[in-house]
Amino acid sequence: MPEETDSIEEENEAFENEPILTFEEARVLGCLIEKETTTPDHYPLTLNSLHSACNQSSNRDPVVDFDIDVVEATLESLRLKKMAVLIRQAGARVPKYKHTIENKFSYLTDGQLAVVCVLLLRGQQTVGEIRTRTERLHPFADIEHTQFVLDQLAEFQPDPLVIHIPAGGGRRVATYNHLLCGDLAVSAPVSVAPQAQVAASPSWREDMEEEIASLKAEVLSLRTEMEELKNNLGV
Repeated sequence: MPEETDSIEEENEAFENEPILTFEEARVLGCLIEKETTTPDHYPLTLNSLHSACNQSSNRDPVVDFDIDVVEATLESLRLKKMAVLIRQAGARVPKYKHTIENKFSYLTDGQLAVVCVLLLRGQQTVGEIRTRTERLHPFADIEHTQFVLDQLAEFQPDPLVIHIPAGGGRRVATYNHLLCGDLAVSAPVSVAPQAQVAASPSWREDMEEEIASLKAEVLSLRTEMEELKNNLGV
């Protein structure tokens, strides 16, 4: 029965193309990855600590106001996807949680994981912003190294983890976003805080400073390429 076979194949294809993570799962997973490096003495995290990490106003875009029940339910869904695990430590009064993203992506380097983490937590960013924001997780030597890692993630097998978004549509420079929540990861969160429209991005001064830093890095990269070209040409 060809029609029935076609229907089954279409359903399988649709299932395979479903996003790996929901917005809530991306935020929780990103927090676990971040805190593993930035606060190792307090990792794995308790539910309360993870709840605070998800709702913190710094290094998050958008800022959200998850109920603790939402965080707990999201952890359970990540556990079912084998990307988080509950740990009961001897002597500990409460259980703790850690990410197990290596179960899904076992070959991510530290640099690649750092880039994925900041994209999970802050969404679409320029290469300069990504380099600046990964400093505490994995410092990159220069913007070229950051670009190299982004290119690796964009060509990741069997499926890309990052997408390159060319300049245009109001963007003066190219940006990048993760693909774990689907194409462009544009799904709108349900639990965004009431103040999220204001708090979703840093102040205008911070935005300007980040943009200037990004442009400076790109100018420096172009100057370096120009000097190398001159040397090669013997100019």
